[in-house]
Amino acid sequence: MVKRRKNNTKKKRNGKGFKENGAKARKINASTEFETCTEQLSPFGGLLPLIKFLDLVRFKEIFDSTYLAPRRDPKLGHHLMVVGILMLLFIGFNRLWHFTYIRLDAMLCGFFRLTKLPVATTFWRYVDSLGINQANAFLNILSALRERVWQLCDIEYYRIRISIDTTVETIFGNQQGGRKGHNTKYRGKKALRPILCFIDETREYLLGNLRKGQTVSGKEAADFIKKIKGHLPGCVHQVLLRADGEFLSWQSVAACMEAGFDFIIANKGCNPTFDPNNWYRPWKRKNIEYNSCVYQPGGWGVACRFVVMRIPKKEAKKPGQAIQCVLFEDERYQYRIFCTNLGGKAHKIISEYDKRADVENLVGEAKREGLDAIPSAKFKTNYAYFQIVMLAYNIWRYLKMIAQLGIGDDQCDQADDGAKGLQGIMNNTIRIARLKLLFIAAKVVKESNVDKVKYSIHDARTPAMLHFLKFLDKARSKIRPWEEDSNWPQRFSLQPV
Repeated sequence: MVKRRKNNTKKKRNGKGFKENGAKARKINASTEFETCTEQLSPFGGLLPLIKFLDLVRFKEIFDSTYLAPRRDPKLGHHLMVVGILMLLFIGFNRLWHFTYIRLDAMLCGFFRLTKLPVATTFWRYVDSLGINQANAFLNILSALRERVWQLCDIEYYRIRISIDTTVETIFGNQQGGRKGHNTKYRGKKALRPILCFIDETREYLLGNLRKGQTVSGKEAADFIKKIKGHLPGCVHQVLLRADGEFLSWQSVAACMEAGFDFIIANKGCNPTFDPNNWYRPWKRKNIEYNSCVYQPGGWGVACRFVVMRIPKKEAKKPGQAIQCVLFEDERYQYRIFCTNLGGKAHKIISEYDKRADVENLVGEAKREGLDAIPSAKFKTNYAYFQIVMLAYNIWRYLKMIAQLGIGDDQCDQADDGAKGLQGIMNNTIRIARLKLLFIAAKVVKESNVDKVKYSIHDARTPAMLHFLKFLDKARSKIRPWEEDSNWPQRFSLQPV
């Protein structure tokens, strides 16, 4: 009797590990069942790196030693109230009423150790109690935080470039300080006119001031320039300051000289005379000429150097019409004049000033982060909220700097090659960085009486996120640079308030 058997009767062993194509395709249609789960889900899985970053820089230590508390004493405490507002802005919500959307978020509730966050009016009442003293305290927090991040990233600039610019915040109510002035988008409407100051090397916010909606006076510009030196990190010894024509006055120039800053300020109102025999062209193919002179405007204490470039105007000619010659030579050119204390060729100085154009992108990004949000009718409250917004803006900058530093860390586990997911993040805008570092779905679970945050293995961003979290944990396990005897010149020593 012959027995027939199948050839392939050997059982296959099932691997316990995750296979790239081992999952079965899911079938989702109108008849698909749905139900609830007991785990808490969060769309902001990137808040865990932020929490680790705040612990890495010892933010609570900076806050407790620098912050001047207002009269209102919240139940959560001043630190958690401010951190809650910072997290709201970090996520991308720029109005306090938006707390209603994240009151039950698992990551936020887990950080505050609450089942749900307080109502939005609780945070609004706290912001309404803030004033000028708290705004100045936030500037001091920014300075101390900047110095610690620079030490962590091994940044030690001896010379930096600072760009100053003004912007417009249109108001649609009866807010204090609103004036009708220069408003290109809404002509004739009341607005505020803040000043912002950025460091070009790191693209971070250095100093700012919320102002009434009017032109900057010479005394006001000088007072602002005098404050810059007190907020620079200890390693910085030389500064090149660049500003537009609104800041040109003898008071501002004298303030730069007194502080020891190099400066290039666009001309407004001065009429220096240039020697017609000193015009030169650095490039033969470009019809652009440069010149310089030493000139003392009326009311100025000393003479200063002025550099100029002139560009021929395009003469439009209609069909069948002859071009009419201009009477004076100056009418044929467009002039750009700058006041400076730098030596060297005029075209190199103006080329250095033109690099300031990037500050417009930084101001625009800051406005999208919440600078345009005006929560109160009180000027002092809006002034404090202005500094909170810029603090959240700088935290995004620092988190991207730390993430870039983690890519080059050779000691981290590179088996999954997760660092590649964060390459180039320093050059990304905050909007793109949110997609890489924040908007990652996470599940908050409790296993063996331990809270854990789990990320999906099907998300392409998970390897980069895990790599970054490991790097932060390793940095948190080490002694901080400011706690050991290092040669880094520290300027801001923290003392309890």
